[in-house]
Amino acid sequence: MSVTFGKIKIYDTTLRDGMQAEGVSFSLEDKLLIAKRLDEFGVDYIEGGFPLSNPKEEQFFKKAMKLDLANAKIVAFGSTKRVGVSVSEDICMKALLGCGAPAVTIVGKTWDMHVTDVLKCSLDENLTICAESVAYMKEQGREAIFDAEHFFDGYKANPEYAISVLAVAAKAGADVLVLCETNGGCLPHEVAQITEVVCKEFPDVVIGIHTHNDTDCAVANSLAAVTAGARHVQGTINGLGERTGNANLCTIIPNLTLKMGFETINTDSGKRRTGDKLTDLTQLSHFVFEVGNLSPVMNMPYVGESAFAHKGGLHIDALRKNEKTYEHINPEVVGNERRFLISELSGSANVLAKLEKRGIAEDKATAIKILKLVQDLENDGYQFESAEASFDILIKKAMGKYKPAFDLEKYHISMERNPAGDIVTEATVKLTVDGKTQHVVSEGDGPVNALDKALRKSLEIFYPQLRTMHLIDYKVRVVNAGAATAAKVRVIIESRDHDGLWGTVGVSENLIEASWEALVDSIEYKLLKDAAKSSS
Repeated sequence: MSVTFGKIKIYDTTLRDGMQAEGVSFSLEDKLLIAKRLDEFGVDYIEGGFPLSNPKEEQFFKKAMKLDLANAKIVAFGSTKRVGVSVSEDICMKALLGCGAPAVTIVGKTWDMHVTDVLKCSLDENLTICAESVAYMKEQGREAIFDAEHFFDGYKANPEYAISVLAVAAKAGADVLVLCETNGGCLPHEVAQITEVVCKEFPDVVIGIHTHNDTDCAVANSLAAVTAGARHVQGTINGLGERTGNANLCTIIPNLTLKMGFETINTDSGKRRTGDKLTDLTQLSHFVFEVGNLSPVMNMPYVGESAFAHKGGLHIDALRKNEKTYEHINPEVVGNERRFLISELSGSANVLAKLEKRGIAEDKATAIKILKLVQDLENDGYQFESAEASFDILIKKAMGKYKPAFDLEKYHISMERNPAGDIVTEATVKLTVDGKTQHVVSEGDGPVNALDKALRKSLEIFYPQLRTMHLIDYKVRVVNAGAATAAKVRVIIESRDHDGLWGTVGVSENLIEASWEALVDSIEYKLLKDAAKSSS
């Protein structure tokens, strides 16, 4: 087999290694959804899991084999055959073949300590086990990927033996020899040196890399291996994985493509170039976080919400003049966007940039006026970095272009504990829209939930589009802890509808009032957003 040097094969193991992360559990439907999304993005391999491990994995392969995939191969993962069992009778070998996956990944021991202390067999027996397992899969017409577990530690302990394991797998017909940095303890220079030795030893076999992030070097180690000759890279979306995680494909793929010039993504039979597909990367990252019910990592390179967020006034002033001054790529290349943060550290350039982004051509005097408002409000405890919607409303108020969607007459909250020990919370809202009054009572799980329900119920008769809006996150932070129970609190609310999400903020010594303020802003922003969309 000859190695293709212009293309890196991307092997995604989110559905197996990623699920080993603490707090991560994908349902069967979750796994199928992610598999389809990965295929649409254009990875080469999707590792579905170990078909023998549990009924869900078995069902996944049955259903995955029926997916109409355009780009990726489904891969089944398993270990070599057991000691003392013939390869054709081994339960793991049967499961790998029985699931129907066109490619299989077999993990074999390359560290002599693991062979003697874990497998409890001789070093020669392990060589036979690895060779027979790979050869059997090739005889059955499967693409065979050999994961050399603990390869780097094994090489450092006994280089001759570690290489001999690769040699028997290669001779048995392995399509790829994957060097696994299983414990995550190696540094890039070690990975590069050892990978280079392997690539020279096996020039006619594709060499792969699989790294873990225990030293925060998983991505760097993967890139170092590619520099040394590896042409198959394994990892997970968002770096999900056991302990501190696996190599993050959301960083590796753009680094390989944009920085190192490799082709990394399948292109739907030539319909799209790799660079075009990178624009889907941020959405893919967010999709996996959302399906896994996980909070996105804001400062993740390339795809994080903060990856192209700018706060310093000098930086923003320079960016307005030349976008290359403080950004290494255009955020749109990976489907992300530039954000200018507003805080007490801001200069007028931040506000001007915000106004420009919103298509509002105003003079510097207006920007300074808004900046003064922001600084005064932040001194009172407000924070607009995660409350862009409240900042939009602030701009409209400062420019005299704000018209409230309703006039509040009053709201009231009551709580009582009944004899059964249940706590009942009730909210009453009375408001007016265009001279028409609504007076509504709602019960909720707590005061904010009850208030939210009552407010929506009052307004939906006038603004039915509010039914498409949902509160997705609610955060409370004490602003001045030294004031104890009299301290101010800052409430941040995140809301979303079918085409976007936004944050709003409220601050008060009273938690309910701070929540009310953020709730009102979230609804006002939804209505303003929809009105702007319908008029465009």
